[in-house]
Amino acid sequence: MIKILFVCHGNICRSPMAEFMMKNMVNSAGNSDLFEIASAAVSREELGNPVYPPAREILKQHGISCAGKYARQMTFADYQYYDYLICMDNSNLRNMQRICSGDPDGKMFRLLDFTDTPGEVSDPWYSGDFVTTWQDIECGLQALLKKLSSSHQL
Repeated sequence: MIKILFVCHGNICRSPMAEFMMKNMVNSAGNSDLFEIASAAVSREELGNPVYPPAREILKQHGISCAGKYARQMTFADYQYYDYLICMDNSNLRNMQRICSGDPDGKMFRLLDFTDTPGEVSDPWYSGDFVTTWQDIECGLQALLKKLSSSHQL
């Protein structure tokens, strides 16, 4: 089983979008039994809050439910448990490394680093542009699945 944790600042926009989009993608491919997928925050600001309404709405527009998801904070134990800890931007990566005292096993990545155009996933909290965020995440997830398919022979 491949265990993936998606991470963003508050776990109410980008990382839950990635979590539920990825679950939908692997389910559509008939591979949901090969994955464990979750998401978390690097901050404590939104702990216990549901997915932000505009993020819920764009998922819903694509037929994806995120019902029952509430923000939680990433912990040091997550580093031991998950195979991949995938964040959305440089700030998330720095905070993940702080929480986990580094990345000795090379498990931490930015989502768009799997694409041909590495960079940061647009943060809709500031831009209000959930469409661009959706597109960034979708591109990153497709590239991630391509990498996992070749490295894990899916």
